[in-house]
Amino acid sequence: MRASVGALVGIALTGFTTLLILGPDTIVPLLVAPMGASAVLLFAVPSSPLAQPWSIIGGNVSAALVGITCRMLIPDPLLAAAVAVCLAIALMFVLRCLHPPGGAVAVTAVLAGPSADALGFAFAVVPIGLNSALLLAVALAFNRLTGRRYPHLRALENKNAHGTADASPHDRVGFTLADLDAVLKRYGKVVDIDRSDLMTILTTAEQEAYRRRSGNLTCGDVMSRDVVTISPTTTIGEAWHIIQDRDFSVLPVTTEDRKIVAMLSRENFMEAVGRGLGRPSLRADRRLANGFNKGFSTQMTVDKIVSKDPQKALANTSIAELVPFLAKARLHHVAVVDETDHLIGLVTQTDLVMALFKGDVGSMASRNAS
Repeated sequence: MRASVGALVGIALTGFTTLLILGPDTIVPLLVAPMGASAVLLFAVPSSPLAQPWSIIGGNVSAALVGITCRMLIPDPLLAAAVAVCLAIALMFVLRCLHPPGGAVAVTAVLAGPSADALGFAFAVVPIGLNSALLLAVALAFNRLTGRRYPHLRALENKNAHGTADASPHDRVGFTLADLDAVLKRYGKVVDIDRSDLMTILTTAEQEAYRRRSGNLTCGDVMSRDVVTISPTTTIGEAWHIIQDRDFSVLPVTTEDRKIVAMLSRENFMEAVGRGLGRPSLRADRRLANGFNKGFSTQMTVDKIVSKDPQKALANTSIAELVPFLAKARLHHVAVVDETDHLIGLVTQTDLVMALFKGDVGSMASRNAS
């Protein structure tokens, strides 16, 4: 329905706007037939590489120029149309603006009649360029207003946050974009989907397969339930003693009714000291002591240094979803909450490693038994 209504609005506004610009007495066609094909791409499959802004503008205009040239140089219209489509496709590949309606634009330019003779190469600007620009403008507005991302921007590749040559942890297992490119190169065909989108589909399918193999383990299956928490008014000194004495890496910060508001980690202490409250030192505990001596008071409350807006998951969240999420966000833990945002557990990297290890061992044992 969205695609159909979008095409209706796009073609109608393109035609009526062209009429307003050129007037009713113009010899220029107000709307060329290939715009209908462009509308199918722009409103039905806007994520296609063939429907992006450069494709519609560059593809249609370059094809029109080729068509006009063939019309001028080749007397036979049927031969001219065939050559025009041939050369238009080649030119669109070179310019990286392949747009299927461009083939129809090339034929239209050859068979346009007296108006093409009168306009010459200006035919590529009006009506082809004008129609294309107007239809693109409507598509940009309509897709945004209806909640669709357009133009379709290529996703950024994950970079190692440590600045080293290693791939990010998220990209060290499974297949990569380089693997996908190698397969596509051997495949030897044009695929009407962005490689990043294809990568997302394949990795999501991979996660679904892992979810099936792992027996649908969830956060509720692996989380720690007896979680020690602190309040926002707990002093930094008290919180540090809890972390040290119990060898915790993180403490959830909750209200009296256990609604989670923040997370306090060892890194929060170090970051606070590093912001100028103490001199850096090689030993973390000495650096923290220097921070206390320089004004990082143990009587301050933890709400001054905690990480606000903590990452959360529900108990029924699959660990297959959680693993890539933690890797991308570079987190070591995630709070598990109920539907009302109250803390019910905590999942750490250690919990996940043990769950994945036991899951693999269990699946191997079952396979060996069979």
